[in-house]
Amino acid sequence: MLWVKSLHIVFVVSWFAGLFYLPRILVNLAMETEAAATKRLLLMARKLYRFMTMLALPAVLFGLWLWLGYGIGKGPGNGWLHAKLAFVVLLIGYHHACGSLLKKFETGRNTRSHTWYRWFNEVPVIILLVIVVLVVVKPF
Repeated sequence: MLWVKSLHIVFVVSWFAGLFYLPRILVNLAMETEAAATKRLLLMARKLYRFMTMLALPAVLFGLWLWLGYGIGKGPGNGWLHAKLAFVVLLIGYHHACGSLLKKFETGRNTRSHTWYRWFNEVPVIILLVIVVLVVVKPF
């Protein structure tokens, strides 16, 4: 079980690295006016999105293995896991929202400002904070 837990943590941390950096690239895209720089940023964003998707899948699969295979969070007094799973679903939605926003930049349909993307960039920080507190403190 410790191997599975370790791999889950490694893939979650790696996935979050992408979730922290991709919106920052979107901030830069929203500010950029030079075509060559925009093209380079779009290439970086596309590659990062693909890579972080490949990291998200094992993170979720190892988490499911811990839950369903080893029973972590099962039984009474484990409401923290249900709350954590709700935030994981939000995180997956955020991941897909990043992909949707990237497509808007690729097709020239972005209508949001760099300030909006700066706020959007803070969402995974808040989700990470909540998930870590739920897992470590297990408040309910």
